Amino acid sequence: MGIQITPSILNSDFAALGAEVRRIPGADWLHVDVMDNHFVPNLTFGLGMVEALAAASELPVDAHLMIEEADRHAPAYVEAGARSVTFHVEAARAPVRLAREIRSAGARVSMGLKPATPIEPYEDMLPELDMVLLMTVEPGFGGQSFLDICLPKIRRTRELVARHGLETWVQVDGGISLETIGRCAEAGADVFVAGSAVYSADDPDAMVASLRAAAEAAAG
Repeated sequence: MGIQITPSILNSDFAALGAEVRRIPGADWLHVDVMDNHFVPNLTFGLGMVEALAAASELPVDAHLMIEEADRHAPAYVEAGARSVTFHVEAARAPVRLAREIRSAGARVSMGLKPATPIEPYEDMLPELDMVLLMTVEPGFGGQSFLDICLPKIRRTRELVARHGLETWVQVDGGISLETIGRCAEAGADVFVAGSAVYSADDPDAMVASLRAAAEAAAG
C-alpha cells in the first residue's frame, strides 16, 4: 500500500456535493466528517448524507465520526455504505468490541486520537485496527493550522505498527497542505486527509496529484 490522498468534503460546496466529488477522480477515498455538536463544537453531516454519498460516489467513503456514543452509532455507518469507519477512542466505552463489530460488518476500522491523546496506551489494540487516525489539529473545524507537536506521535505510531509487524495505515487529518504533507510522510504517515488545500485550489484533482507526489518524495 502506497501513499493515499483522502479529500475531505468539509471544505467543499455543500450546495453541489455531487459535482464536488466528481472534481477529485484521482483521490483514493472520500473523507466525510460527521460531527454532532457535542463531541466537537460543530454540526455537519449525518447518516443520511453518508448513505447518499456512498451510493452516488465512485470513491469509497471514509467516515470520520466525531460523535458521542460511538459504540451505539458507529456500526450504522457501515450499513449506510461507508467502506472505512473511524471512531474516536475518547468517545468509545468499549473500543475493542466496537472495532470488532465494525470489522465484522464488513468495513475497515479506524481509531481516531485527538492531538493530546497518546498512542502508547493503545499499543495492544493495534492488531484490532486497519488504520489509526491522528488528528493534527483540534477536531471540529476545517481550515486550521497544522500542529507540529503531533509529528513525534506520528513517528511513535509508525514505530509501534512496525514493531508488531502490522500493515495498519497511519492517517493524519488537519492542516495538511503542500507545506506540511512532506513532514508527515517522513514521520511515517501514509494516508492524508486534505480539505482546504484541495477545495481551495483552482483544480482540486491537480492538487490531489501534487499532494501525492510531495508525500511520495518525502517518504522516499
